Amino acid sequence: MLALYHFSFSTCSQKVRLVLAEKGLDFTSHEVDILGGAQHDPAYVELNPNRVVPTLVHDGVVLVESTLINEYLDDAFPENPMRPATPAGRHALRLWTKLLDEKVHPAAPVVTFAIGPRTILLQQPDEVREANIAAIPDPKARAARRSVLEHGVKAPEFAGALSQMIDLLDRMESALASVQWLSGESYGLADAAALPYVLRLDHSGMAPLLGAAARPRLADWYQRVQSRPSFATAVTQWAPEEAVAFLRGMGEAAWPDVEPIAMAAGRS
Repeated sequence: MLALYHFSFSTCSQKVRLVLAEKGLDFTSHEVDILGGAQHDPAYVELNPNRVVPTLVHDGVVLVESTLINEYLDDAFPENPMRPATPAGRHALRLWTKLLDEKVHPAAPVVTFAIGPRTILLQQPDEVREANIAAIPDPKARAARRSVLEHGVKAPEFAGALSQMIDLLDRMESALASVQWLSGESYGLADAAALPYVLRLDHSGMAPLLGAAARPRLADWYQRVQSRPSFATAVTQWAPEEAVAFLRGMGEAAWPDVEPIAMAAGRS
């Protein structure tokens, strides 16, 4: 039995749902409202002391860290394997997940909260918003969250975070010149891990960075992953159209300020 504690728009939740969908695995859903601070509820913290989503429970075993959860799923349910068979192939895959975990993932919330949820969170009572910020365990992430909520895309952290995400796009564009998928010969864990960050830029009104004119191989990859049945099951089903439209609208409104930052990052 699989139970998943997750949030609809969370990048890490999306990548675990993608692997569950690719493997045809059903799960009991427990949604955690991270915008409302539910990840800090004592009952959830007992499951995941890091106060993040997702958390997977498999037959009573509690599993955290989305990259490790996906590797666990590939081990526990070996049908339709999502990692290369060779040691070299697995090493190449792990280089992608290491990059995503260490460089891209810390940047994603900075970009996201500077554009979209900022508007919602600024409408919360000051004491509620501050309590949720104060509960973020990592002091650097806590300071960045406070800064982007106050300053939006003009926050000093924004340019560097966007640069990290654009670097991912450029690395993908380069790698896809020689392989069809980031994971090697077939769609796999690296593709499932990268997709949510590309999707986040798309949902944040940054489609010009993803188009065929800018990055044709990335655009082709993005179209192919969206055409897979797992995308509808793991992403579209959990992304209400009105929420996507809100985030994209906020991003498009911010694009005149974001575009010069993005162009400068692309040239660096």
